[in-house]
Amino acid sequence: MGNFVHQRLERRIKEIVNTMIVTQAIKNPALDQRVAVSDVRLSKDKAYATLLVASYEEEAKLELSVAALQSAAGFIQQRLSQLLQTRNTPRLTFKVDTLFMESQRVEKLLEKIKVEDEG
Repeated sequence: MGNFVHQRLERRIKEIVNTMIVTQAIKNPALDQRVAVSDVRLSKDKAYATLLVASYEEEAKLELSVAALQSAAGFIQQRLSQLLQTRNTPRLTFKVDTLFMESQRVEKLLEKIKVEDEG
């Protein structure tokens, strides 16, 4: 039962932060609206949350967006505390989702191999 609550809270945090990005509630020019939170990893005690951010943009732009999100972490936490009905709001840390970027790189390599085999 506790695991379900944990996963539900992770999904809710992801949903709220993605909505904040899309609706431009976070007012930072460095934040690209095409980024999205791909995963949330909540600590067992629900005191900390690591949010993995992914994008189809180049890595430099993604890192700028992650830095913009990290600088707005206090504002985002405040908004989460208003929307989540929990005793405590987790402290947020934003990181680049390297798994997403690696999968894109592998996909491009496979596509290149396919084109070479056909040609």
